Amino acid sequence: MAALKGGDKLEAALREISQKVAKPGKLRVGFLEGATYPNGTSVAMVAAIQVFGAPRANVPPRPYFRNMIASKSDEWAPAIGGLLPQNNYDVRTTLEIVGEGIKGQLQQSIVDTTQPPLSPVTLMLRKMFGNHPEEITGKDVGEAARRVAAGESYGGVSTKPLDWTGHMKNSVGSEVT
Repeated sequence: MAALKGGDKLEAALREISQKVAKPGKLRVGFLEGATYPNGTSVAMVAAIQVFGAPRANVPPRPYFRNMIASKSDEWAPAIGGLLPQNNYDVRTTLEIVGEGIKGQLQQSIVDTTQPPLSPVTLMLRKMFGNHPEEITGKDVGEAARRVAAGESYGGVSTKPLDWTGHMKNSVGSEVT
């Protein structure tokens, strides 16, 4: 039979840890309330249109958010488990660190998304409006379509989906409540 000494110290330490971990935290990562484009358009709305597509507007789905979750979510629980002891079981600090990591993963998924390619009309609009897509009207879309049909070149513009101005990527946020 073995005897354990200091059991009351172990019990006190475990009680302290359980009290720290018992304080719940909620982590949110994505396009949080209040994130808007310069013209007031909700970044979350534009991001959702990009994820799910908008068939009536000829916007194909680009599931960068779901792709990131599918490829990275298995890492999140082990990260929390490893960081909790490193942060003296402070749930808030741990979730803030993990949230910043997930935020970076989502931003990288936006950067990595290349398919489906942008339409020639969108590329022409990029040529016509530079870094100011908020100025585009329906009339401008028609003009861009006419220019594409006439064979005008839209070369020299970025063909990267989801990253016209960088505003969506830079609007990814994380918060712990």
